[in-house]
Amino acid sequence: MNYIDTLKNYKLVFFDFDGVIKESVDVKTQAFKSMFKNYGDDLKNRIEEHHLSNGGISRYLKIPIYLEWAGIEVNQNIIDKYASNFSSLVVDAVVNSCWVKGALEYLEANKEEQRFVLITATPDEEIDLILSELKIKQYFCDVFGSSVNKIKAISLSLNKYQIANKNAVMIGDSSTDMEAAIGNSVDFILRSASYNKSLQKMFNGPHIKDFNNE
Repeated sequence: MNYIDTLKNYKLVFFDFDGVIKESVDVKTQAFKSMFKNYGDDLKNRIEEHHLSNGGISRYLKIPIYLEWAGIEVNQNIIDKYASNFSSLVVDAVVNSCWVKGALEYLEANKEEQRFVLITATPDEEIDLILSELKIKQYFCDVFGSSVNKIKAISLSLNKYQIANKNAVMIGDSSTDMEAAIGNSVDFILRSASYNKSLQKMFNGPHIKDFNNE
């Protein structure tokens, strides 16, 4: 079934960013591993598995877990230091990562007919910078970073634009995205990728590999 044609029927479309608009999930995987490169392969592999299994969750929730696994004292100063280091590692790499096929073209072609809202676990200032660098901020009527959780972001947008749940859809690649959609009774489309095979097996709804129906 051509789910991209179906997608065009919705009035409001919520997009995750990493893994939906940009092929940037691996960028962040490598950044997490790089920060703990001196703590052995077992820890790096454990971090990679956890990160990929918990897509859509803020780095501020992940970093304390990884610090604890590494035997590093966990306090706010250390968390902020690692988060700042993470940001410095990923911004340029995300900007320079490949687009998910057809994503940019879809935004450009349908920006007049639909409302687009971006919902991401990336910190607000960082996603603002990334969108500005990519020159795509104008495609989104609202952008929610990590300061607003995804369930609340969808709820706020539905109320703001007075759009019925049945006329909205969330496109994501993680269980967090799926749960945000279910929590607001809006449809969900899963962007299938190599790192979310377990979610693909669990979710029985529509899947897309990219925005070109490939």
